[in-house]
Parts: sequence; structure tokens; C-alpha cells
Amino acid sequence: MNSRSGSKLNFLLLSFFLFFLVTTHLSFVHVLADSHFEGFDAEEEDGVEEETLDPNLLRSPPVTQSQSSIPLDPKSEISSDPDFKEDLNLDTPSKPESDVPKQTATSFEYWDEDEFEGLPVEYPPVEEVPKVAENATPNDPDPETAKKPEKIAASKKSFTVEIVCGSFLIAFIINYFTGKRENENLALSWAAQFATKDSIFEKNFSFLGVGDADDSPLLLKEGQNVFKFYASGRRYCQGLLATMELKSRHDLISRLFNLVVPCRDEISFEVYMNDDAMDQVIFALAKKKLAKGMQKEMNDLQRFASLITPPSVRKWVAEELSVISESKEVAGDLITEAVLEQVFGEKAFEKYGKDFISMHFSDQHPGTHKKMLLFKFALPDVNHMADMTRLVALVPYYIDLVGRYKLSSQARSKTDAARLKAAQEAYKELQSARQEALQKKKAERKKMLDESEAKLSAEAIRKKESKERARQLKKAMPKVKMTRAN
Repeated sequence: MNSRSGSKLNFLLLSFFLFFLVTTHLSFVHVLADSHFEGFDAEEEDGVEEETLDPNLLRSPPVTQSQSSIPLDPKSEISSDPDFKEDLNLDTPSKPESDVPKQTATSFEYWDEDEFEGLPVEYPPVEEVPKVAENATPNDPDPETAKKPEKIAASKKSFTVEIVCGSFLIAFIINYFTGKRENENLALSWAAQFATKDSIFEKNFSFLGVGDADDSPLLLKEGQNVFKFYASGRRYCQGLLATMELKSRHDLISRLFNLVVPCRDEISFEVYMNDDAMDQVIFALAKKKLAKGMQKEMNDLQRFASLITPPSVRKWVAEELSVISESKEVAGDLITEAVLEQVFGEKAFEKYGKDFISMHFSDQHPGTHKKMLLFKFALPDVNHMADMTRLVALVPYYIDLVGRYKLSSQARSKTDAARLKAAQEAYKELQSARQEALQKKKAERKKMLDESEAKLSAEAIRKKESKERARQLKKAMPKVKMTRAN
């Protein structure tokens, strides 16, 4: 009996122990399952990365049945009925499987049925998906990455402008110094050829240069392309001023412009004649096109001179040249045989006259000095400066020729009459100009008086009118002479 009762007791104890283990295990599993609903953090498995939650996929939270003691909502009970589900499926259109969000374990971390039961469900705002171009393909690059080449191209353009500007500045600086040196070399080459010892000007003038000292400079530099030379100490003239106007080689823009519109270096000579040395002479010699322009622009040529037709009895200048003179006598006397043979003849001009531009002699030159001789020549390059020797020799030659020249009585009478007529016309022009100035001054004064009267008050105007009336009455009264009676 004792052994049988002991075995029953052991069996009961073993059964109770097994029941306790089973109930304990079931309760532990229930606690793990409820950790998703009661705010407990589930333990993540090692090596498994947490999945990111897409707000667009959360259509509505899944409805689960809680084990809490709170009674369920009637709607939830009805929804658990399979017949109701079938009716609901008939009323609502079916959605494709792609629109149904997949439920994951992580989606339950944001939902607590017991805590949010009966509250309206708030859906997160759906982000706007960027519109894709119609012609876009899956292989098209990202728009952000596509903008990078445009930025690189823009930066290259900005650097290109800076490089171009920097290159132009460097070229401008280099051209400035090289052009300046070229002009200086050209001017010094001319001075070495014609203004040094045993040269033309050294033989015909006593003083050369801008100073009296022996070491005074021969040339005076007034600009990067303007050089002047002065000489004095010769009969019939007060002095000579030579001005070299060279190309603006130091200016890059001017140099480029000269490539399109070519121009030449020029030198002009101004000889200031003595008042008693030069007779009434007006004469000009230039190329045909330039001669017409000179006659229209120069006041003395326009008033006194005219084009001279070539004579048939003697040699004359080359066909390319035109002569403008006050009379044929003056033109024939100044164009001598020596000049025709040396420079202005047909054969000589082809060889030595390529640098000739113009000559102009006048005793009615507009300006402070009336009697002047003007010469204008083109300058050759440094290596061919000696080609203009015969042209430069014309300067001292014509100083002596014009200084000794005297008009005939017949030519003088014509020139005197022309100058008298010109003086009368000039006097009339001066008088008309004075009259115009006086009329203008009177008109301005009257205008000022009218403006001042307009500003006066009515009382002042009345007093002024009364004074003017009294003055007129006094002026109209007869004058009576009083005599003393004896």
C-alpha cells in the first residue's frame, strides 16, 4: 500500500511540474507577442538591418485583436465576420496587388490599438514625385548630374573671357613699348640723315635744335608719335619748324586700324618768311585729288587763286600734279627747269616724287604769321631715308627763290586790285558782324527790360507810366526864352 501510494504521489508531482512548465512557456510566448502592441521594443536579430518605413505605403494600420479586457468596438466585431467581408468586397472595387502595402514587422512599431482606438487615422502627406519628361528613358542621367557639365562650361567661359582680356592687355603693353621704339628710331634716322654735320640743314642754317648749346637736342618729342625739329639763322626767313607726325604704333587699336585703312608717316615744314622778303605770291602744288580739296578748304586759295592749265610752249609738271596759282606768271616763275629735272618732271617724279604730298606758298596765310612756305612729304622707312633727299632740298631752294622773287608791274597791279577787293570784302564782313553783334545785344537788353517790367507791381508800373507821361508833356511844351527888360 505504501509503495502504491508513493508512486501515485510521485506521478502527481511530475504531472504538476510538467503543467507548470507548459503554462510558464505559454505565458512567456504571449508576453513576447504582446510586446509589439504594448510599446515594448522587440529584440532585433543579429546581422539584420532595420528596414526603413515608407510613409506612402502606410495606407491604414492593420487591425488586430487585443487580449486586453476592454470590449471591442462593434464595428471591429462585424468586420471579423467572414460574411461581412464578402459583402464589403462586393461594394468596394478591388485594388491591384501592387497598391496594397506589404505589412512588415517594423510597421507595427508605430501603432498601438489599445491607445489609439476610435481616433481618426492621420495619413502623412504624400511627397510630390518629380515629373519626368515625356521623352525621358530609364538610361537618362540624373538632372542634378546633368547640370554639372553646364556649370563646368560656364566656368570655362568665364575663364575664357579673363584669358582673352589678359592676353589683350599683355599685347597692348608689349605693343606700346615696341611701337614707341619704332617711332623714335624713325625720327632719329631722319635727324641723322638731314640734321647732323655736313647735312642739308647744317649747311643752310646756323642754329639747329631747340637750344643754343652744342649739346642741345635736335628733336623735341611732344608725344609718342609727334617729333619736332627747329632751325634758324638763314636769310629771307625767321626760322623753320619741321613736324613729324608718325603712325600711332604705340596704340594697338590704331595699329590694327592701320592694317585696314593704311596711312603713311608724314613730315611738314613751316618756313616763316620775313615781311620784306616775300612779295605778293599765292601758289600751291599737289596731287590732283588733294589740290581740289585744298582749294575748297584754304581761304587764300579759294579767294585769290585758281587752277592753272598746263602751257603748251614749255615743260610742265607730271600729269599726276595740279598747280593752283594767283596768276600764270607766278606759276611759271616758281616752277623752274631745275625743279622739273630734279623732282616734278615726268621721269623724275616717277623716281623721286613718290613721297611728295603738297607745297603751299602764301602771303595771305590765315593765322598770326601771314607770309609762310608750307611743305608736306611722306617719310620712308628707316632703311630708305635717303630717298627723300631731293624733296628735302626743295625747302632751302624755295626759301631763296621766293625771297628774291619780284612780281612784274602788270602782275602786281592785278594782285593789288585783288587784295584791295578782298580787303573791302573783309571790311564789309567785319561791319556786318559788328551790326549783328549790336542787334543781338539790343535784343538781349530789351528782353531783360521786359522781364524786369513783368516783375514790377501795379503801383510801380503806374508811377513809371506817370513819369513817362510827364516827360513826354515836358518835351512837347514850347521853349520860351526869357530876356531881361531894360
